[in-house]
Amino acid sequence: MLAQSPTHLVQHILFALHTGCRAGEIAKLRWDWEVQVPELGVSVFVLPEGEAKNNEERVVILNTVARRVTEERRGEHSEFVFSWKGEPLKKLSNSSWKKAKARSKLPIRFHDLRHTFGHRLRAVGTPVEDRKALLGHTCGKITTHYSAAELETLLNWAEAIVNAKPSTALRTGFGANVVELRQKRGNLPH
Repeated sequence: MLAQSPTHLVQHILFALHTGCRAGEIAKLRWDWEVQVPELGVSVFVLPEGEAKNNEERVVILNTVARRVTEERRGEHSEFVFSWKGEPLKKLSNSSWKKAKARSKLPIRFHDLRHTFGHRLRAVGTPVEDRKALLGHTCGKITTHYSAAELETLLNWAEAIVNAKPSTALRTGFGANVVELRQKRGNLPH
């Protein structure tokens, strides 16, 4: 999929694969939500209440890849991290996504990138509590005034997937058996 995508879409895909953000969270991501964590020498994004699916504040941890994407985007738009031709994104499943998906012949939804992030975290041994925090699942509020040690733990888990060789490159919403059956029927590429 990455090989079939224009640069701006590659950035969206990589950011989703390395943060677990939902498409709407990426499209709405604002520079003023970025918070520096000097103790760790990194920044995070704090999505305010009402901006994440569960309507609770969410901290988005940036591993090396997500930080690189963020830095590549810096200066493109004064308000939004991700934009297109100077305008904020309305959605990420746009014509670029649809064309890249068709060229790649993958049965993929944008949300499958989030599934892949969660799967990769599990593959490197991330405890369920930390996976929940990294995915923004309801597990109580995590705010930037919590200890840097807790943020450092989450950062270390997010960073662990950068160099890991997980068992799968893509985790789709389809169960493995369904994909296997569809491949045998000829409905999916092998």
